[in-house]
Amino acid sequence: MKIFYVFHAKRLKQMILILVAAFFTAMFMFMETTIHLPVFSTKDAPKALYKGEKGVALTFNIGWGDEKAEPILDLLKKENVTSATFFLSGSWAESHPDIVERIVKSGYEIGILGYNYEDYTELEEDKIRQDLARAQTAFAKLNIKDIKYVRPPTGHFDKKTLAAAKQLGYTVVHWSLDSKDWTNPGTDKIIQKVLEAENGEIVLMHASDSVKQTSKALPSILNGFKKEQLELVTISEMMANANATTEEIN
Repeated sequence: MKIFYVFHAKRLKQMILILVAAFFTAMFMFMETTIHLPVFSTKDAPKALYKGEKGVALTFNIGWGDEKAEPILDLLKKENVTSATFFLSGSWAESHPDIVERIVKSGYEIGILGYNYEDYTELEEDKIRQDLARAQTAFAKLNIKDIKYVRPPTGHFDKKTLAAAKQLGYTVVHWSLDSKDWTNPGTDKIIQKVLEAENGEIVLMHASDSVKQTSKALPSILNGFKKEQLELVTISEMMANANATTEEIN
């Protein structure tokens, strides 16, 4: 009888351990699938945001030109869009202070698109930091000092970029949906692509002179968001009070 009792005690202990392990595994998987603010990162390292939880963040990159930005601003005003984020290169901002002022007065958020149009993955960390610092100085001269976010000029980034941005107090922002408007694929294709957006999307668009169809596509895009009851938000509004997961950057 003694041997029979010991045998079942061991079995019982094993079953309890298996159940406890299964419980924590299930809880971990649940947490992984219910957090909706993904970022690129290494563990305990700077992070790059690429998706949020609620709303859709329209982001516009401007690196050169003076013909397309204002028509897009006119259209956003006409459609009563109060939340958008513009990533501006420092060199462009210096050359177009009036447009920068208009963006600010319209209530839109400004992020840094570097200073020069350079691929940060091809630069050493100190050179990335110098480019960002030069842009920081340019915006400070325009009395814009509360910038929180950076987008690498070419969209390419690595650990060096994340570290340099963090040292200067910025968070790198990527995107989850590329409108491809920079390829000028046709108004209908831009509309179709952007209207794939769901809650939490960060949408990449452009207001540089290289884009020929963005302003024509925007009215249908904005109307589509209204029909889907998708709220337009800035990056800061999207990221407020959100949790984050991480993904390894090589």
